[in-house]
Amino acid sequence: MRFAGFHGRAGAGNRPALVVVDVNRGFTDPASPLVCDLDECVEAIARLLEAFRRAGLPVVFTTVCYDELGKRAAAVFIEKVPALLVLEPGSEWVEIDPRIAPLEGEPVLSKYFASAFFGTTLASVLATAGCDTVVVTGASTSGCVRATALDALQHGYRVVVPREAVGDRNPAAHEASLYDIDTKYGDVVSVDEVLAHLEELHAAGAAR
Repeated sequence: MRFAGFHGRAGAGNRPALVVVDVNRGFTDPASPLVCDLDECVEAIARLLEAFRRAGLPVVFTTVCYDELGKRAAAVFIEKVPALLVLEPGSEWVEIDPRIAPLEGEPVLSKYFASAFFGTTLASVLATAGCDTVVVTGASTSGCVRATALDALQHGYRVVVPREAVGDRNPAAHEASLYDIDTKYGDVVSVDEVLAHLEELHAAGAAR
């Protein structure tokens, strides 16, 4: 269902950044109590990473990690989801999934809450890199992805969410969140559309 006045297109800008939200082993390893089926999502992110790196565009990762300060700051969140306590500093669960491991120089920001912006340096990283667009990927669609997309918009960025590059434990929540993002906060597109835009940017740069 579509409503008049909604589902417009903001489009992507000339300096997109790829933000990979919480694809750490605590959410991808079947042995973790927080596991989410993200295999297809990881494959899609790998395609995007290759293209962003080839284009020399910014890539930023986030992970969730609770040191002592984090346990105090996020005490209510942890009461709601006690399994988050497995995400301890130095544990395997806070490491980014090795299938999409960060390269040297690519920042990995640690966070306590849903949005990749809240309590992190993401806004500064993006501003320093001169970005105008945030391509949000990762997990989960109904939680940290949605919160990051909303905050990206509220920070003045164009928001793009590649459908295949986000995942959720609940298919209904996944679809509802993509609908919500696409209606009001950003553009939900295919991975191929993002890759095509990067090619257009490359071609435009080469023509200058």
